[in-house]
Parts: sequence; C-alpha cells; structure tokens
Amino acid sequence: MSHRRIPKRKAVLAGAGAVGVAAAAVLLPHANASQSGSGPQVKAEARTLSAAAAQDLVSQLGPELGDAYAGAYYDAQKQQVIVNVSGDSNNVIVQVNEAGAVARPVENSMSELKSAADDLARKATVPGTAWAVDPRTNLLMVTADRTVSGDRWNRLESAVASLGSGMARIQKSAGEFRPFLEGGDAIFGGGSRCSLGFNVTTGDGRPGFLTAGHCGVADDQWSEEPNGAPIGTVQAATFPGEGDFALVTYDDPGTEASGTVDLGNGQTLDIVRADDAAVGQEVFRMGSTTGLDSGQVTGLNATVNYPEGTVTGLIQTDVCAEPGDSGGALFTRDGSAIGLTSGGSGDCTSGGETFFQPVTTALAAVGAQLVEGGGDQGQGQGQGQGQDQGQGGQEQGDQEQGGQGQGQGQAGQEQAGRDQDGFGGS
Repeated sequence: MSHRRIPKRKAVLAGAGAVGVAAAAVLLPHANASQSGSGPQVKAEARTLSAAAAQDLVSQLGPELGDAYAGAYYDAQKQQVIVNVSGDSNNVIVQVNEAGAVARPVENSMSELKSAADDLARKATVPGTAWAVDPRTNLLMVTADRTVSGDRWNRLESAVASLGSGMARIQKSAGEFRPFLEGGDAIFGGGSRCSLGFNVTTGDGRPGFLTAGHCGVADDQWSEEPNGAPIGTVQAATFPGEGDFALVTYDDPGTEASGTVDLGNGQTLDIVRADDAAVGQEVFRMGSTTGLDSGQVTGLNATVNYPEGTVTGLIQTDVCAEPGDSGGALFTRDGSAIGLTSGGSGDCTSGGETFFQPVTTALAAVGAQLVEGGGDQGQGQGQGQGQDQGQGGQEQGDQEQGGQGQGQGQAGQEQAGRDQDGFGGS
C-alpha cells in the first residue's frame, strides 16, 4: 500500500492584496525598507512591482550594470526596486531608471563589500558572529551574539576597524546563534525534532523532501512520530559549510507528496515556484514549534559562525524561530518557496535574527525539483533554477500531522488567531 498524504483544505489566496499581511496572532512589525545611505536620492518614475517581479528585474539588471552594481533592495511600502550604483555612473543611473527601478548612488561597491566579508572570514571567524551585506545601508552588517565577549569581542572589533571607516557596522544580539534543532515532535530522528520544508522529486523520479542540513547530519532516518517507524532516509546533507540543507527521500516510492505549505488551522497554501530572496521582501515561515510567523528579509549571502562551524550563503531575516523549527519552510504569500530554516538567535517572545538556506541553491545542489501544488510532479526546468522553474513546490503532510502533535500548545494558540485565509489581519 502506498503512503498517501492527503493535503488539507486549501486556502484560496487571490493575490498579495487579498489577505492581511501579518502571520499568526504574533504580529511582527513590517519594517519598510529605508532608502537611507550614501549619496542623494535620484528621483524617478519607478515601476510598481511585486517582490517576485522585483527579483526578476534585479536578476536582469545586476549583470548588465557590471562593476557599477552595488546591490539592490525592495521597498515594500512603495513597491519599488532600489538599485545601488557606485562610481562615476551617470549613464548607469539613466539605465537603471529607464528599466523601471530607482537608482541610488552609494560609496561602497559590491566588490569592496565582498572583499570586506572575506577579510572578516580570515580575521574574525569565531562562534557567535554573523555578517551579511545590507544594501539599504550600503554596509556590511556584523552581528555578535551574547556569547561574544572578552578576547573574542576584541578580535571582532579589531577586524571590523581594520576594514576602514564606512564599510561595516557591529550590532549586538541579545540571543545566541544556534541551529534550531530540538528533541520533540514534528519529524523525528535520533531523538531530535525538526520541521519538513518542501516536498520535491529527485532527478531519478523519487519522492522526497528538503529540510535543514544539521537535521540531516543528526540522523539518517526520520519518522512522523517519536520513536515511530521511519518514513524517509537522508540521501545528502550539507552542514556546516556552503549551506545548511538536506535531501530526504520517502522510503515508500509510492508516496504521493503534496505541493502545499501548512498554514495551520486546517489551511494550506499552494507553492508555485522556487525563487530567490530580495532584501526588504515580506516572507512567512512555518515551523513545528512556533507555527506561522512573518517578517522581512534583511540580508543576503550571510555568513553565520555557529558553535558547530561556519555556514555561508544564507538569507538573513527578522522572522522569529525557535528550536524544532529547523528545516521549516520560508515562503511568500503568492506561493514562492524561498528558504529552509537554519538557525539564529532569540525566540518568538523577544525576537532576534534568523537565517535560512536558499531553496534555489539547495535544489540545484541535490538535483531535485519542487512538487507542484496539488501533488503532481513539477513540469518546469527543475534543478533549482529559482523563478525560472514556474513549477509548484510545497510543504508536506508530515509537518501538517507532526506540527499538530504533542508539544504544540504554543503553536496552537498562535494559529487560533488567524483568519479563514490562514494569515492574520494587519
């Protein structure tokens, strides 16, 4: 008998304006992207774009601008793309404005910011630190958690100072950077609890799912219940290193895995594509501990120095998460799969920073494609090509079932505050 997963009743979401913007009963403030930074603002009649369309525009413009391109972000309030331009670049400014974005002259080029990040990696790779380029400030934002003190703090401060004025800024976090892995429920392996991310189809046609890499290295078999019969086996896992992702294939090759994300309270959302994140973009996270929550992307290509080792290439956000949420889905209200929960600091009471593995790079690394919403195999390009896939992705029934199991009191309280579409009102 095949192991069939029946998706819950789907929430019909007509578009970005059809539902409220905040998730769960815990509403995070949506900090609209600031346009502060070096250089004056250039006035332009910019196009009004969705976050997905903004990412498409940036993907096109970035390579065309060459060395003059210094990063970009999405102004969620104005629904505009802000493109940083460095150097003597009047022609580039015209090109950006004609493309429908707003050009903003800045001091630091992208190559200078990347070089600064490389310097920090050589001089200040200590547990409890993280850094990512923040295009809104045109700086390298460096974060130190509460464990960084004494000699380690002095080392970090000295490394940042050596980069020169106006290149990086240090901020302190009240929490402690750690992968969000915990013994409990949802999906289980080796006494640990994680969350399922998105269902996929492997290159050879097998059904499977993505989760966090640190979950994949914790145990090679995962089940739906504590000490339950295994339903999936880890085929590949990366952690620490260049990412935090794992591919698990279902032991039953007849498993019909759904292409949806659980929103709680009996609601699901179809995932229609894999996409890259954009700074300033509104995102939602689903996890087995805390349920559904929302926030904003604050940095890309982040480096995080966990106690277990350094992980690179992550998405940084202000979305909260807690132990047990690891591997859970990060997505947009229009059904784009964005990331997998890695780790961070704080919790859903005090807040903090949370880091996510980009879905597009995970798919490319494991040679898989997302499952379309509704449960069928994706028909797009597959192989992790982001917005070019045009195929469905999903959150699977394991999280739907496991996320309602024991230890879900907090998530249940949060989910009770959602409206009938699954998202809380703003």
